[in-house]
Amino acid sequence: MAKPSADLYLISPLDVTGGFADRLARALDAGPVAAFQFRVKGLDDHAAAPLAEPLQKICADRDVAFIVNDSVSLAKRLGADGVHLGQKDGDVREARERLGRDVQIGVTCHDSRHFAMAAGEAGADYVAFGAFFPSSTKETEHVATLDTLEWWQTIFELPCVAIGGITPENCGPIVQAGADFLAVSNAVWGGDEAAAVVAFNEAIRANPRINDR
Repeated sequence: MAKPSADLYLISPLDVTGGFADRLARALDAGPVAAFQFRVKGLDDHAAAPLAEPLQKICADRDVAFIVNDSVSLAKRLGADGVHLGQKDGDVREARERLGRDVQIGVTCHDSRHFAMAAGEAGADYVAFGAFFPSSTKETEHVATLDTLEWWQTIFELPCVAIGGITPENCGPIVQAGADFLAVSNAVWGGDEAAAVVAFNEAIRANPRINDR
């Protein structure tokens, strides 16, 4: 069977207390997921680590990459598989020096080709473009276009992530345009997480990348 042209990249809700660990396990057991990003706000590493550790184990048990949002120090403390940096969250080269060669480093690039090329030159492992649709997870400050995905895939081999308001119903054109990963949050955690993962994977299979046809 051919590999899907895109993979799922789940991003946590801001509240990962209560029964969220069980929800994460159900989501990951429902179908292929490449990565999970631990994204909480307003907590220092000491407070965030106990929340992250059980989620990290769930991911490790299922061979899903565990990515920390924003914090290089927390990623190092946890021995995470990766860290995702916003444009104001630090330098890729400094993160690489602290975390080592094997840790995945991703960078938010909005819809900026310049940001994406700079991230690649600095040694990022992937770049993220968005938002492609209005998002209920965070305020939409930047809008990305399919042209950016198509341009990136034509020129560069570095994987790209699409983010922002993506659902099973609207992801088809994004997959076709060349997104390697679909980063999603509310579309999974806002309802039945297992059903959402199934629906996303069905939509991905139904929309092969244009240059793969």
